[in-house]
Amino acid sequence: MLLLSLVLAALLSFSMGALPHEDFLQCLSLRSNDSSTISSVIYTRNNPSYSTVLESTIRNLRFNSTNTPKPLVIVTPSRTSHFQATIYCSRKHGLQIRTRSGGHDYEGLSYVAKVPFVVVDLVNFQSVDVDVENRVAWVQAGAILGEVYYRIAEKSRTLSFAGGVFHSIGVGGYISGGGFGLLFRKYGTGGDNVIDAQFIDVNGRILDRKSMGEDLFWAIRGGGGGSFGIVLAWKLKLVPVPATVTVFSVSRTLEQNATQLILRWQEIAHQLPDEMNPDVSMFSVNSTQDGRKTILASFSSLFLGTIDELLPIMQQRFPELGLSRQDCSEMSWIESILYFNQLQNQPLEILLNRTFRNPLGGQYYKIKSDYVKEPISETALNGLFSRLSDEEASSAIIIFMAYGGIMDRIPEEATPFPHRAGNLYKIYYNVNWQEQDNVNSQKYIDWSRRVYNYMTPFVSKSPREAYANYRDLDLGSNNVGVTSYTQASVWGRKYFKNNFDRLVQVKTKIDPENFFKHEQSIPPLH
Repeated sequence: MLLLSLVLAALLSFSMGALPHEDFLQCLSLRSNDSSTISSVIYTRNNPSYSTVLESTIRNLRFNSTNTPKPLVIVTPSRTSHFQATIYCSRKHGLQIRTRSGGHDYEGLSYVAKVPFVVVDLVNFQSVDVDVENRVAWVQAGAILGEVYYRIAEKSRTLSFAGGVFHSIGVGGYISGGGFGLLFRKYGTGGDNVIDAQFIDVNGRILDRKSMGEDLFWAIRGGGGGSFGIVLAWKLKLVPVPATVTVFSVSRTLEQNATQLILRWQEIAHQLPDEMNPDVSMFSVNSTQDGRKTILASFSSLFLGTIDELLPIMQQRFPELGLSRQDCSEMSWIESILYFNQLQNQPLEILLNRTFRNPLGGQYYKIKSDYVKEPISETALNGLFSRLSDEEASSAIIIFMAYGGIMDRIPEEATPFPHRAGNLYKIYYNVNWQEQDNVNSQKYIDWSRRVYNYMTPFVSKSPREAYANYRDLDLGSNNVGVTSYTQASVWGRKYFKNNFDRLVQVKTKIDPENFFKHEQSIPPLH
């Protein structure tokens, strides 16, 4: 009798678990104003296109294994009513929503969950409407940055948006996490250059800046995607760029005095003109002298101007680098996007390719970040270089990205992105590997954690800061169920510092029941 009861209970539990999925689909059909259109944007696991749609923008294949939790349903809305129906029916039938714009989420939070969930993919919301005369553009959140740059360049080669480097990044997630990019030392983050938005809240209301209020408008421009609702479109401020820009790259090994150059770079990079975006990339290579491993440091930058304007600046500020005319190339701004995506000599239309992968990463990767407020010593750098020579680091790259410029002059609380004055540079740690070695993925992840632990004394403290768009669950995560403020603040203060409390207040007001949530979403106060 007891065994029969247990079997019946298990069957009932399974049945109840399946019902929300079926009831959800029926709800969508009933709730939509046009059931025929919504049926064409719904993909269940039985749909032959389900896997293709799901995998289309998964950039980190760590989250595309047979063991990775998959959504019960994928919805690719083609009109606002589809979003409203999906939100309503998900709430009614107890399903979580994960919203995906470009799929570059480093921890897969936009398309993976440990509870029954639905993916809302914005692939059909990708229009870009450029108004050159007023220097603005309305961009739907499913567009990629390459589409934004391309559409602007169609109408003007001397305007752009202060966006990110890699062209296949989705605009929705990029701006929602702040938005770091090539022009940020001149014009600020992507979020700093948003002047309006179209937003759907938990109740299905469609809001703009005026109707949502300044607190929510502040929060969505850097408070992290998936916390407050769904942004459908952004109104972007376009910024001037010169007709001719210059890029350069100078590489030196440790044997060629790279360490001393990095020490000097730390002192001066943040003080270089706003028109520059200097960084140093470091990775392991085989020495040409005896075949042993050494570290190659590549010093590069975009400069908003000509070679003749750049060279005197570098000769005065950083003569040790020995930058020459031969190290530099002049091009248009839009061509510099191709350059930094390693797509030189490709037609501009390649920027419309949504399947392109980050040139810095492999198929599988782990990303971490840090902020540096005091120069790192030579001894500490040598310790970092020795770790880059480890076997696990054969495809790793570490980049120092200079701050300063206008970032020193924009208040920390201007948007939720708090990393402003006082930062010399950001560190980007990337360890990656290929499919054939994925069985050994843990050793690469462990390596990234060892390097991160080693760097503890040399980076920001109280809190140790991190960039929200470089999602890192090692910093902490929320419970699948009820998220506590105390628990979330462990990782939240690392991303948002003092702005975390204000984000919690906004969340409490706009989504008090915490419908929009994931492992690192802003919690409401309970």
